[in-house]
Amino acid sequence: MDSTTRLAGQLGEALRARGWQVTSAESCTGGGIAEAITRIAGSSVWFEAGYVTYSNRQKSLQLGVPEALFAEVGAVSREVVEAMARGAAQRSGARLAVAVSGIAGPGGGSPDKPVGTVWLAWLDGEACYSERCCFAGDRQAVRVQSVERALRGLLRLAVGENPRQG
Repeated sequence: MDSTTRLAGQLGEALRARGWQVTSAESCTGGGIAEAITRIAGSSVWFEAGYVTYSNRQKSLQLGVPEALFAEVGAVSREVVEAMARGAAQRSGARLAVAVSGIAGPGGGSPDKPVGTVWLAWLDGEACYSERCCFAGDRQAVRVQSVERALRGLLRLAVGENPRQG
């Protein structure tokens, strides 16, 4: 069993024990978080919905991210991932949410936001936590690291810990 599947299974056990549900709002991972979660048999008990909102337009339409944020701070930002997480939780009714937006590469980076820059947000009710990561490697490596970081943060949140890395 690979580490992503192991993390998803541990998350499922923690959520099932509490009777909680989770949702995901994804951009650069393209549904990878939802795919990892749904590898686990019985995940329909604790996985409510997954939103793949690759374009800014869909982030606004599906998740209610204010369009002005994209011009102000860009799609790869704390403000946008926090809005994505809130929108996914509100629309799905799940207690926990995770959102991710980043630059997986090989192009699209800038001096301020190089390839590998990924913002993640985790939400539990009103409490929202966010983190900027800089992952190394090619496009696939950045996406895998993003999915695993999202799952680790959700697992920490599900057991009452701060999801951000210490």
